[in-house]
Amino acid sequence: MINKKEKIVGIIGGMGPEATVDMMSRVIRATPATDDIDHIRMLVDNNPKIPSRIKAIIEGTGENPAPCMIEMARNLVAWGADFLVIPCNTAHYYYDAVQAAVKTPVLNMIDLTVSVITTENPEVRRLGLLASTAVLMTGLYKKRFEGKGLDLIAPLDPVQAKVMTAIRQIKTGDFGSREIETVNAAAKELTAAGAEVLIVACTELSIISSDFESDVRLYDTSQVLAEAVVKEARKKV
Repeated sequence: MINKKEKIVGIIGGMGPEATVDMMSRVIRATPATDDIDHIRMLVDNNPKIPSRIKAIIEGTGENPAPCMIEMARNLVAWGADFLVIPCNTAHYYYDAVQAAVKTPVLNMIDLTVSVITTENPEVRRLGLLASTAVLMTGLYKKRFEGKGLDLIAPLDPVQAKVMTAIRQIKTGDFGSREIETVNAAAKELTAAGAEVLIVACTELSIISSDFESDVRLYDTSQVLAEAVVKEARKKV
């Protein structure tokens, strides 16, 4: 007998907690549904106690988040998740460690985003990145795009510092027009520098991305991941 049930997604969340909820909302909105039963089952560990990625990567003084993320992944699998996701770009620095710890597939937000952008924009040669400084430092996107012969640019240091301040403020839950204006200024700098596509590669920034202004096409990594979750979950198991 063939089991026709949909797959269950396990979400390694809490980085930050509101960003996880935002991604879940995107999954709901991206799911074709006429009633509750049509929506995707999500097992979520929205754990804001994961050690800080900023302290571990940028400051070099924090605890390694990987063991905590691995424990969460294993728990989600034990609870019945058929595949896992990590709705945090920076946390993908630890992706390999998490995937190696479980046999269950872990969708890779970075790879998905690169694939979508390069497939839909074969003519584009320069892209702009709106992300945390940790993502810039680790080259999570830069390495992949440069491997395809594409140029990836980020805001200049003074503007990037303001973007980081905005990201930290969004994590507090108390944010508004100031943070939106900061990111819009960064976006304008990138397009002025020749960016043909902009990438919102921080799930905190995704929370306010509907208010971003851009003269070029903008890709939100949270949306890319949400749509991938829907596609994967609707594959029968």
